[in-house]
Amino acid sequence: MMKLPFLFCLFIALLFGISIAYIDTGPHWDDTGITVLMILSASLICGVLSSKKTWLTALVIGIWIPAANILLSHHFGSLIALVPAFIGAYMGKFINLNIVNHSKY
Repeated sequence: MMKLPFLFCLFIALLFGISIAYIDTGPHWDDTGITVLMILSASLICGVLSSKKTWLTALVIGIWIPAANILLSHHFGSLIALVPAFIGAYMGKFINLNIVNHSKY
């Protein structure tokens, strides 16, 4: 598998994070489980694509929901959205380092 440049992966993570936050802060969106799944999936994809600076990738994906909720409603409970971002990113890094890089075709 070809590794993508880190800045490109960071840009993809930024698009994922902002898109998920936009969906999550919509007026009729209240499905937390789908939001968590989107965060987990996006960070897992970015973790597989680039295993460098995994913490930064997770932060770029997961920070937008808490930032929007803190600014819009002063609700700090949404900081928990960082947890699935970090879990997904490090699961992706594990997959990248142990499965993708060791496979022989």
